[in-house]
Amino acid sequence: MHPPPSPIGSRRKTRQHEVLRFRSIAIGVAIGLALITSFGAGLEANEVETVHRSGEVGHFEPIEIDSLPSHRPPVRTPSKDSRTQAMQPTQVAMVPRKSSATESSAKSSTPGRAKRPTAGKKTSTSIAALSGISVIKGKLSRGQSLSGLLQVRGVSAQLLRTIDRQIRPEFDFRRARPGDSFRLTLDANRELVQFRYRTAPDESIVLSRTENGYRVTREDSPLQPHIIRMQGTVKTSLYKSIRGLGHDPALASSFADIFAWDIDFTRQLKRGDGYTILYEQLFREEDGNEIYVRPGRILAAQFSGAVGEHTAVYFEEFDGIGSYFRPDGDTLEQEYLVAPLKFNRISSDYSSARNHPILKVVRPHHGIDYAARTGTPLWSIANGTVIFKGTNGGFGNLVKIRHANGYVSFYAHLSAFNPKLAVGQKIKQKQVVGYVGQTGLATGPHVCFRVTKYGKYVNPASLNHGKAIQRSVADSQWADFEMVRDHLLLGLRDGSDREFAGNAL
Repeated sequence: MHPPPSPIGSRRKTRQHEVLRFRSIAIGVAIGLALITSFGAGLEANEVETVHRSGEVGHFEPIEIDSLPSHRPPVRTPSKDSRTQAMQPTQVAMVPRKSSATESSAKSSTPGRAKRPTAGKKTSTSIAALSGISVIKGKLSRGQSLSGLLQVRGVSAQLLRTIDRQIRPEFDFRRARPGDSFRLTLDANRELVQFRYRTAPDESIVLSRTENGYRVTREDSPLQPHIIRMQGTVKTSLYKSIRGLGHDPALASSFADIFAWDIDFTRQLKRGDGYTILYEQLFREEDGNEIYVRPGRILAAQFSGAVGEHTAVYFEEFDGIGSYFRPDGDTLEQEYLVAPLKFNRISSDYSSARNHPILKVVRPHHGIDYAARTGTPLWSIANGTVIFKGTNGGFGNLVKIRHANGYVSFYAHLSAFNPKLAVGQKIKQKQVVGYVGQTGLATGPHVCFRVTKYGKYVNPASLNHGKAIQRSVADSQWADFEMVRDHLLLGLRDGSDREFAGNAL
């Protein structure tokens, strides 16, 4: 597979020539306008301004992410039953890392326990003591029950029954899981003031005492994003590299998804490849502290390795709807994904002569075998129509999808099909078609992924070669895109890690 072009390669060179041409034209136009203006004339209403595009990065001082056009912190939409107020946008500033911070200190911190006092917040311990208010809080561990924990702490059986009876329509405590947390507030008479049960880091069920009895609500906790920059080098895998730096390894999957159209992270990832990620860490406030919840969006990403340099920035084309683009404004999305799953390793590459592991004969292998755990979801590499779903000899359970321009993709040895999949059904790119298995002639769980064009096998790794760019940032949004792009790339490439104040993951 030939290395894909640089993200600001030949297109930028062409546009640089256009820039010089447009500049000379602009000088002439400016002189002409000056002459026209002197006679009291101006631009006609139907004249259109030419949009000036460039892949070059400007030189901007760091500003608050949230102040950028078309870029806002994520806001969760409350459920229909939610009676809480909508989340408010949060101002987020990138804070330079202290010079004394090192990777070793980063490893020593645990994201799930990271806490940082919120400026201006004061605890209510003294007030609670004076008013007789008491608070009981805790977290369920494996084998523990809520009633058992509260009884040990002196909560009466009657109050436990009240809590269970009031909350049951919203949540059945028989579904409680290890990690769920609770907070019970009692008055001086040991009667309930409020009971909060957190079923997820950002979702709670709240039972409150009112003048008219009890009220139960579901509340979404606003998540505060902080921007952090991380940089690393691959030694064995991207997952292990990110985890080794003390960051959430889920970022590896998100990072691979961004470049899923350009890079096969099983076949093309090499030792020494480098990456940089600018992303959000999401926190919630509790008792005046900010507690780390999970990673948010990746705002900018860069990969540099044997397959070349790839750069992506996040930009919202519509309110709350964003995509990843190259610095020159072209989308990263292409017609075909380079792989049909989030895989573990490659077990057999495309070959014209392979020794079959079961039949013990040399014959062509017109596909790529991706080894993965049984049950790993498989997705369609492009939009298309399902033309086969069933068992087919050595392929075992097989799905075939017809795509545009004579292409057909094959997904073989499946353990199970997507139960909603049917022959004749239209399917979208990345829609699940089945699950990794070992049916047919297979020595272990994997998917044999093949592609034909007009009935002839082709190398799946070459599907996007020579394909036209799917789309680019609209002219009407180019100025906003340039501002967002330049700022994010400045944060991505400024040479110093960034983190939320007071913590180093």
